Amino acid sequence: MRVVSGTAKGRPLKSVPGTGTRPTTDKVKEAVFSMIGPYFEGGAALDLFAGTGGLGIEALSRGMERAVFIDMEPRSIETIRANLKATGMTERAEVYRNDAVRALAALEKRGRAFDLVFLDPPYRMKHGHELMASMDAKGLLAADAVIVLEHESDYEYPETLPGFERIRHSKYGETAISLYRYAGEKTGGNPEEEQNEAGE
Repeated sequence: MRVVSGTAKGRPLKSVPGTGTRPTTDKVKEAVFSMIGPYFEGGAALDLFAGTGGLGIEALSRGMERAVFIDMEPRSIETIRANLKATGMTERAEVYRNDAVRALAALEKRGRAFDLVFLDPPYRMKHGHELMASMDAKGLLAADAVIVLEHESDYEYPETLPGFERIRHSKYGETAISLYRYAGEKTGGNPEEEQNEAGE
């Protein structure tokens, strides 16, 4: 794996040890960013179920100002930190070990709002739409925020969800990408957007 484009283009990224993490391939990553960018002028990204941190790091490399990385696995957190250091992105990132639900509650308390969200839960979990609804309710999304939902290709989320509209849906082998644009009213905090554990 590597950073595909931007200021850290070509930098190699470490994989999480073991077989429990399914990283987004460079091919899929490049396709995703060709759909949503490919480059950005500031803004804040949230990489939930971050794994290696590859998607959030790619967003930083392509111009996002800040990114928050969340994962439950200690080995993933170590890998994210190593990849941020290797790409020179540490100062623009926050990394927290927590589950998704508790992390969103913690981010709500901090008044955060994100322009770009990566949701790549384990394929056995079909609750991407519930997490999106939670982000809406908690005011964690900036106006016109884009949500990149990665899931297995034989499962399909609805074209429309309350507050969201699906703008693209593409399949890459066993992986599918559903892109949603946030159309709700809540904007949380700074739409352009403490190295402790997010949680309590």
